[in-house]
Amino acid sequence: MTELTFDFHADGKATRRTITVRDLVIAGWTGRDPHKVQEHVEELRRLGVAPPPSTPCFYRAGAALLTTAALIDCLGGESSGEAEYFILVAEDGGWWVGAGSDHTDRKVEGYSIPVSKQMCPKPVAPVLWRFEEVADHWDRLQLRSWVEDGEGRVAYQEGSVAAMLDPRDTAAACRTAGHELLPGTIMFGGTLPVIGGIRPRRHFAMQLRDPVRDRAIEHAYTVRWLADA
Repeated sequence: MTELTFDFHADGKATRRTITVRDLVIAGWTGRDPHKVQEHVEELRRLGVAPPPSTPCFYRAGAALLTTAALIDCLGGESSGEAEYFILVAEDGGWWVGAGSDHTDRKVEGYSIPVSKQMCPKPVAPVLWRFEEVADHWDRLQLRSWVEDGEGRVAYQEGSVAAMLDPRDTAAACRTAGHELLPGTIMFGGTLPVIGGIRPRRHFAMQLRDPVRDRAIEHAYTVRWLADA
């Protein structure tokens, strides 16, 4: 388990508090459109990653990997970020929405996805929205990420969360798979295809935008590749 401090936004106010996260579940292959799922399959297949036998699928990872830090350490130089929304199940059972990066070692992913999930920290923005405040317009939320490609910041991912399963459906599939989302759980909800192909980069920025309420959750971080230290 780990302790994280978030600004909980609800009813136009923000309350900062520290919570204990006991479990981290990372949902994969959650696309609603089978053609887009296949696109992601091919994207990873080019890196030598075999798809799971069924979708969606769920990977357990250590909650201690979660961090709100702006600097993370990774072994070697083969890791990259993935912008995702996540759901935090609070102690009272209520849901909160955040933005995080399933930062993954791509070399390790080639031989074991579960092991790759455990190899890198998982940066998350220190801001949460109450799920009820976005539930009625969930599909209008936008997910974006950017990387530094040597000539400034460029778009890396962009699209609507409607490309992925609704989190209520993902949570139901997770329960069917035998993973109950108990209080103190964070579940990453899946990611979008990458613009220009998956590639390791040191600088990663992400945003979850709500155009209806005109607000956004943003976070950026830098990776220190320890092989270069």
